[in-house]
Amino acid sequence: MTDLSAETVIVTGASRGLGASMARRLTREGANVVLSARDEAALDDVAADVADAPGETLVAPADVTDEAAVEALVDATVDAFGAPTGLVNNAGVGMLSLHDELRDTVTVDADDWRLILEVNLTGAFLCAKHAVPHMVAAGRGNVINVSSGLGRRAAAGWGPYVASKWGLEGFSRTLADEVEADGVNVNCLDPGGRAATGFWDHLPEAERDGVLPPDVMDDAITLLLAQGPDGVTRESLPAEEWEERLDA
Repeated sequence: MTDLSAETVIVTGASRGLGASMARRLTREGANVVLSARDEAALDDVAADVADAPGETLVAPADVTDEAAVEALVDATVDAFGAPTGLVNNAGVGMLSLHDELRDTVTVDADDWRLILEVNLTGAFLCAKHAVPHMVAAGRGNVINVSSGLGRRAAAGWGPYVASKWGLEGFSRTLADEVEADGVNVNCLDPGGRAATGFWDHLPEAERDGVLPPDVMDDAITLLLAQGPDGVTRESLPAEEWEERLDA
């Protein structure tokens, strides 16, 4: 077990899938976890799952594309638990979750393009903009941006998602450079393959054999959030490689 009892962590996209699994694990490791997504009822269910865990939870619904809502999310965190020491930018969307199909770039609706970039990239920026100053003031913190293998390579049909994740990777490195001297680590984490998220709900049961379980990133996120001011920063690795690097 990793002791995260000194940590207060905001997890976006915490209502289901990877985000819900990470949030449950962090609470069981003793962290105070702020659960955020748009679906308040689903967040309540996640909180109920860990009602007996050592850490406490706060349900704080927010749309990560709305700056006022994000600012209110961080303010609610500070009011409940004090300054956040961890931020997990997990909220994400893509053409598969929107339409159950991939589309070539020239056939993507402009509104869908904007939405995917707004959630996956601008959302991470807004959460960091309002949470990181608290970490800087405290002299420590960890920002983990949930990326994808498609943040390092291209794939036909995935245009807006690839653009958002490549942007997230560059944003993460830039932010890492800006706050490293302040004791804040910024890294990217990805599942290392297709994971059990809404992206793959359209697949027939027979085609889900290769889909990774929703807890695939739980060990890695725990290790990343346990890092001190001198931790690894400015890196992007799949969950299994993070585990090997930080648990050595």
